[in-house]
Amino acid sequence: MDNGHDRRIASAIQTTNLADILERVLDKGIVIAGDITISLAEIELLSIKVRLLVASVDKAREMGIDWWQSDPSLSSRARHLEEENALLRERLDRLEASFARPPQ
Repeated sequence: MDNGHDRRIASAIQTTNLADILERVLDKGIVIAGDITISLAEIELLSIKVRLLVASVDKAREMGIDWWQSDPSLSSRARHLEEENALLRERLDRLEASFARPPQ
């Protein structure tokens, strides 16, 4: 029997299984959570909480998670809105300052 042929079939089955698993995980979502605490003489020095969600974009939105849309480091639209907001705040500050001065 051809060993190369058997390996190709096994590889194809593994690839299909991996693709199926990935599709299920992205469709349903999976959460991995963990806490790390470093203590010395029963005094907590450091606490780290790790939360990881793996899901498709559609599933995340369905769950109410869409922070990447408003994160300026991930979204050019959010970056533009952040810059526009800063300019509007500066303009508002100047207007408020001009109204606060007594007329001369």
